[in-house]
Amino acid sequence: MLRPARLSPGDVVRVGGFGLRSRPVRVLLSALGIAIGIAAMVAVVGISSSSRAELDRTLERLGTNLLTASPGQSLDGSQAKLPQEATRVASGMAGVESATAVGVVDDVQTYRTDKIPKAQSGGITAAAAHQGLLQTVGATLSKGDWLNAATGKYPVTVLGATTAELLGITEPGPDTRVWLGGQWFTVAGILEPVPLAAELDTSALVGWDAAEKYLDFDGHPTTVYTRADEERIADVRHLLGRTVNPAEPTTVSVSRPSDALAAKEAGDAAFTGLLLGLGGVALLVGGIGVANTMVISVLERRGEIGLRRSLGATRWQVCQQFLTESLLLSALGGGAGVVIGSAVTAAYATTQNWPVVVPPWVMGGGVGATLAIGGLAGLYPAVRAARLAPTVALAAP
Repeated sequence: MLRPARLSPGDVVRVGGFGLRSRPVRVLLSALGIAIGIAAMVAVVGISSSSRAELDRTLERLGTNLLTASPGQSLDGSQAKLPQEATRVASGMAGVESATAVGVVDDVQTYRTDKIPKAQSGGITAAAAHQGLLQTVGATLSKGDWLNAATGKYPVTVLGATTAELLGITEPGPDTRVWLGGQWFTVAGILEPVPLAAELDTSALVGWDAAEKYLDFDGHPTTVYTRADEERIADVRHLLGRTVNPAEPTTVSVSRPSDALAAKEAGDAAFTGLLLGLGGVALLVGGIGVANTMVISVLERRGEIGLRRSLGATRWQVCQQFLTESLLLSALGGGAGVVIGSAVTAAYATTQNWPVVVPPWVMGGGVGATLAIGGLAGLYPAVRAARLAPTVALAAP
């Protein structure tokens, strides 16, 4: 009794590859559908991972041990104030490495010239600042100099990044002045954006003594910034409010700015989930394209199927052939999608000056997902081809 020849795995792959090469345009279009879905998924995960890596790098550089204390409302509904000595007592707390403060000066506007109506404030805040502010909050200067013991006593200001942009000031110096609180202040420097103290971006900062002398500042800080020992930050956070304002500790709001960045990361993760869903829809559409291509292939190649069956090919061998074609087609699209998605991630991350991070699991998962889609999409056409009787297949037009 004759037994059908066995096909080795290499033979199966060659036969399946021949079926794809015989119709390159249709194969290309079907693979493109898979590639788009996988590229979308890889790019979304890659860009999100790169963004999180940049956030982690930023937090590592700036530190997560910054705490802020600011006044809330008193029991009678009025705006509370921190004591004038709040910064001093905060710096003396156990576990606090450094403390500094800013004090917002109410009803003081900042303009580029003295010709602008007073009502047009532009949202710029005038604030007194201690000299150690930059070191404590992790801020850096874009241009110029920070306030020192001398300039902190005179009408000199350092502008936040957004403030400088709003006022159209690009170069600080002795000839660059702003109209602040009804008099001219020389612009000594411009800050870079401050991630952990974004309120400084829209501020015009002057020395503590200068604010009291020229702007009638009352000396009460509105935000106290403290750097705490990482191992004791929970204790410092718990005691900071009652330390800086022991008379009204319940009116003090204590926060950790790095928590806001972590919340932003959580929001980005939710948005990433939405985009991954869209990538999954694209992948499903690609799978339908593969199924359509394979079904049409079975219909068009019934004569070939009948000939192979009449020459001794078993149903399983025919099923293997078409299932292998489907898997190869999906793998082609999946591999292209991983390459495209990784390239998109690299290009975008580079333009944002982020580290390029494409998790290995998403690349392996992308190819694995395409093979799963290809197997499911090709299963019905493969079984249909295997069930064709040789006489019926040979008689088909």
